[in-house]
Amino acid sequence: MSATRAEICVVACAEAWRGDGEILAAAMGTCSVLGARLARLTFEPDLLTTDGGALLTAEPVPLGAPAGPAEGWLPFRDHLWLVQNGRRHVMMGASQIDRYGNTNISAVGDWARPASQLLGVRGAPGNTICDPTSYWIPRHSRRVFVPKVDVVSGVGADRAAELGAAASRFHDLRRVVTDLAVFDFGTPDGAMRLVSVHPGVEVEQVLAATGFDPVVDGDVPETRQPTGEELRLIRERLDPAGLRDKEVRA
Repeated sequence: MSATRAEICVVACAEAWRGDGEILAAAMGTCSVLGARLARLTFEPDLLTTDGGALLTAEPVPLGAPAGPAEGWLPFRDHLWLVQNGRRHVMMGASQIDRYGNTNISAVGDWARPASQLLGVRGAPGNTICDPTSYWIPRHSRRVFVPKVDVVSGVGADRAAELGAAASRFHDLRRVVTDLAVFDFGTPDGAMRLVSVHPGVEVEQVLAATGFDPVVDGDVPETRQPTGEELRLIRERLDPAGLRDKEVRA
């Protein structure tokens, strides 16, 4: 079975949680939610996943389905405890992201008179300072991957280092998954590094869509394909309605 680009992205998102064990997987966006639930069904069975709200589900549920049996209740105070104590790996979105993983979900344009008002910083500062953090960006472009973000919502590696040990000791940016490629921050200064390109995508295409120069170490491999069992779980159990293909079109 050949995988769609969306299914490649789901598996790439799932890989972000590999090795995490028993922590809360918090995801935002169709493919990232599917990735968290797929990881739990396959290589990370101890992950905690929710129904998208306050219920910890006994098993990963299909997108849009009722929660079914629950194994716990996660009121906001308990959710905040997990955030403050590093027991949550969040995969957020970003309207802008720079070379060091500083992200913006607040406003685009001049601070005094922005061209676009967005969500506000929300939980991004606490997430990035306290918890493992990854990003899912379904439309890779120079509008998103920018030399400098207009407002810092999520804290990048350079700013965390400047803030000192109080901010940097728990700062842990893991992955950026897009509809074109996968990046990490595994460089000495925490700069973004291109680690794989999705099947059918060239490195030059990724670089042309990025507003800064990510680190490229030699030959860049192809993002791994889903296994037959992963495809079955995505298509038959987690997303039978095919909502993933509305977020990332083939």
